[in-house]
Amino acid sequence: MKRIIVSVTNDLSTDQRVDKVCNTLHENNFSVLLVGRKLSNSFKLDRKYNTKRINLLFNTGFLFYAEYNFRLFFFLLFSKKDILLSNDLDTLLANFLVSKIQRKKLVYDSHELFTEVPELLDKPFVKSVWLKLENWILPKLKNRYTVCQSIADIYNEKYKTDFKVVRNFPTEKEIIKGNFSFDTQEKKIILYQGAINKGRGLELMIDAMKFLENHLLVVIGSGDILTDLKQKTTQKNLTEKVHFLGRKPPKELQKLAPLADIGLSLEEDLGLNYRYALPNKIFDYIQAETPLLVSDLPEMKRVITDYDVGEIIKDRTPEKLAKQIEKILEKDFSNKLKEAKKELVWKNEEPKLLRIFKNLM
Repeated sequence: MKRIIVSVTNDLSTDQRVDKVCNTLHENNFSVLLVGRKLSNSFKLDRKYNTKRINLLFNTGFLFYAEYNFRLFFFLLFSKKDILLSNDLDTLLANFLVSKIQRKKLVYDSHELFTEVPELLDKPFVKSVWLKLENWILPKLKNRYTVCQSIADIYNEKYKTDFKVVRNFPTEKEIIKGNFSFDTQEKKIILYQGAINKGRGLELMIDAMKFLENHLLVVIGSGDILTDLKQKTTQKNLTEKVHFLGRKPPKELQKLAPLADIGLSLEEDLGLNYRYALPNKIFDYIQAETPLLVSDLPEMKRVITDYDVGEIIKDRTPEKLAKQIEKILEKDFSNKLKEAKKELVWKNEEPKLLRIFKNLM
């Protein structure tokens, strides 16, 4: 049985892509150990495969990345393994060095265009450091895959590589509805789930809420601008119309998404990473049979045009956005959603993933 060590920089709790990859490998006779970090608010884990969380002194900024890769390097170096799976550029240095020192197979999963994230737009020095790391290592990698064709095309053209595509579809789910902790009677629920960071369109959606009567905006997740959004909601006297639920484990999310009347993915075109993003939440909404409103960006737009499960945003002004949401909620996407949810599932991507790992043997 081949031993795989999978590494991420998050706390393992809510990373559904990595959990699906680990489960697939585990179910196909690989011995899997998933390594991440420990946070004070980390959820308890119950996984079929082995997990390890590393306690850190630093949890943000340069010192976090440096400390984590330092600790990860020595953990990987002295652990038994046959294959290393690095997720994103922020775990790649430790994995690459160990793979070279010990001549171990290395696989790389790029969840995004890491050097193009909006958080780096106003940090040219930090961005240059990550770019140098990427320029050094990526052309040397032989086994790599990413989340959509647009990102694969960019890497393949830039580095003359051969990135495969393993899309981040959810597992098939039976719809089980939970309950919100607040009154939703006779209200239309507008849902956003995911990272609460710059460029996600949440400021725009909060501004649009003053034009929507009998609607509630529910925001599930955590991130850099959560406090700012809460303050904005209070300043605009929208606290009864906008609810922030914080992070939720995947099993709880699966019960809340079906309660929504529409799901949002309103990322702004802030660099290549957002322009070619294909967010997990889009497919989670589809599994919940919840219609979508998405940005007019290539990968998201393709889902709407191919499957007719919602609409593409027409105007990014609060009042016109509110009117479009009202019109969407008058339409019936139920049959198209039922069809799409059968096709856009993880079991249809698993063969692509397994081919990558079985070709290592």
